[in-house]
Amino acid sequence: MPKGILGRKIGMTCVYREGMQIPVTAIEVQPNPVVQVKTADSRDGYDALQLGYGKKSPRQVTQPMQGHYKRAGVDPKRVLREFRGMTGFEVGQEVKAADIFEQGDLVMVRGTSRGRGFAGVIKRHGFGGHKATHGTHESFRGPGGISSSADPARVHKGTKLPGQMGNKTVSVKNLEVIELIDDKNLILVSGAIPGTTNSIVEILKAE
Repeated sequence: MPKGILGRKIGMTCVYREGMQIPVTAIEVQPNPVVQVKTADSRDGYDALQLGYGKKSPRQVTQPMQGHYKRAGVDPKRVLREFRGMTGFEVGQEVKAADIFEQGDLVMVRGTSRGRGFAGVIKRHGFGGHKATHGTHESFRGPGGISSSADPARVHKGTKLPGQMGNKTVSVKNLEVIELIDDKNLILVSGAIPGTTNSIVEILKAE
């Protein structure tokens, strides 16, 4: 698994290079404290770092997790994520974006897409709908026929139907790191990334 870090989506803007406008997403990457270190020599059997991001009230943390944070000497975090293959850091140490990324690197950003609730096939799958002419009634935005008759006498798996739209884990690959702004703890990556403003995202270095 590639090296990575946690950040918070700020929003989109654009930068200019040689007269070209490049749409970018700003991600705030505060230093990520190391909450746990796993090594291949231990009972874990692999190398990994557990990083935390964001603040969380101790009252919202279970007692086992309070002990977990106390052993690391770290305040409770909103999100914990494990990144395999990362070595060279100790518990309590902070990982910064500059420790992993450089300008021009390709990254993959993973986050939770915006939830859009229960949606029909036109919004969810891009169906065109039925003809709004004589003979069509009550089903202008319906999916149409969804199965055969007596055989197979069931709806095939994977049939595009209305249902929950969004609110799923989405990964966007091969985004370029346009700029690292160290004094503001910001990373500018090309293009759009999943999630709403202020949502937590994982930034992984492309292998």
